[in-house]
Amino acid sequence: MNSLIWKFSPCIELDPSAIPTRKKVLTESVNGVSLRTKWGSCNVCVEENKVCRCDQGKDDEVMEIINENGEKHMKADSSFTHSVVNMVGMLIGLGQLSTPYALQNGGWASVFLLIGLGIACAYTSHLLGKCLEKSAKSRNYSDIGQQAFGVKGRVIATTFIYMEIFMALVSYTISLSDNLTTVFAGTNLHMPWLHLSTSQILTVIAVIVALPSLWLRDLSSISFLSTGGILMSFLIFITVLCTAAFGGVKVNQPIPILQLHNIPVISGLYIFSFAGHIVFPNLYKSMKDPSKFTKVSIVSFSIVTVLYTSLAFMGAKMFGPGVNSQITLSMPKHLILTKIALWATVLTPMTKYALEFAPIAMQLDHKLPSSMSSQMRMFIRGSLGSIMLIGILGLALSIPYFQYVLGLTGSLVSTSICIIFPCAFYTKIFWSQLSKPLLVLNFVLIGFGSLCGLFGTITSFKSLINTIQNTH
Repeated sequence: MNSLIWKFSPCIELDPSAIPTRKKVLTESVNGVSLRTKWGSCNVCVEENKVCRCDQGKDDEVMEIINENGEKHMKADSSFTHSVVNMVGMLIGLGQLSTPYALQNGGWASVFLLIGLGIACAYTSHLLGKCLEKSAKSRNYSDIGQQAFGVKGRVIATTFIYMEIFMALVSYTISLSDNLTTVFAGTNLHMPWLHLSTSQILTVIAVIVALPSLWLRDLSSISFLSTGGILMSFLIFITVLCTAAFGGVKVNQPIPILQLHNIPVISGLYIFSFAGHIVFPNLYKSMKDPSKFTKVSIVSFSIVTVLYTSLAFMGAKMFGPGVNSQITLSMPKHLILTKIALWATVLTPMTKYALEFAPIAMQLDHKLPSSMSSQMRMFIRGSLGSIMLIGILGLALSIPYFQYVLGLTGSLVSTSICIIFPCAFYTKIFWSQLSKPLLVLNFVLIGFGSLCGLFGTITSFKSLINTIQNTH
């Protein structure tokens, strides 16, 4: 990255603490330098290893680029409230669509699992903060992995991060396809030379529309897409709430007490809803007072858990056993609120593609020869992103079973990133300083996460295979 000129809102700051993520804040680490979204209006000239200014109303704030040797440091300026808003924005996402389905299939007693996972994830985010406090050199999730277990720790953490990105994008594309079908109900598209259903053709068209975003080099545009994704997620929650209150739907459907055989599957859906840990180091490093990070985690996870629990009970009580794995698909089709929710769900994946591919694209850009022209770099980066997105599209059209893919993602990947790895990293780093109760707690969580991940992965995978076989 040589010299760029950006003018936009929100402000993109260079920050060495970010990590690639499927969540709401654009973050990426490239050669020790990374990107972070921040509200404000900027007129920024960014040059490698130089100090730049970001205009925030009347007060100018200095940004510094940290080089590979860590010679400079960026001014951390996020307040407690700002940090809470950021963390809540990171956590609210695709997982909220499936919470009513998960509660209905797990029984109302499974809400204790949802709350318990929220508490566990808040605790493990606290552990990540302690690991960052221990070593100033650790600035992202992969760094913590290396701090604990060396190069192997970094490789494993990074592998799981990119697995989560890939599998989440498959889930987003399946959601896009399902909701597009409902939005354009009654539409009949037929192409003799293309053996695809109407819903598949609509999904292909939508992905083609989103494809040019992968060629963006203007990071302000990518940041704008990220902000749009956050707003869409909150809009979905508000429309479901208004439907329950004013939509004429009787909120009196029965919810079973407990369906134990479904717990392994729904545990993956629940844990996916709390997956945001790969960006928490970025949030920690951006705070004015990092010592308040634990309080930020407690407040943020409390808010999100209340929102998820409310949404789960509202959806399950409104639609009962017939609730869809995506709550938007169960809402009354004639309501304007439903149309808003459906379009918000359709637009959300389309805002995610460029954001999710940004880490991969920037890593590729860094690997390309410095002598290569910017046009050729853009062509290679865009072509690779397009090929990968087409592959994801093909996979999503082949296995259009949202709940099983999302559950598999949560069980196979998110459980490790949110529970197992933070406990393992913290235990390894602080081994000599841990009290016996804390040591026992961490091992219990590692064991609990491993069991949930193992049984959830097996159950979700078997359900997915059985569904595919029955369909064909």
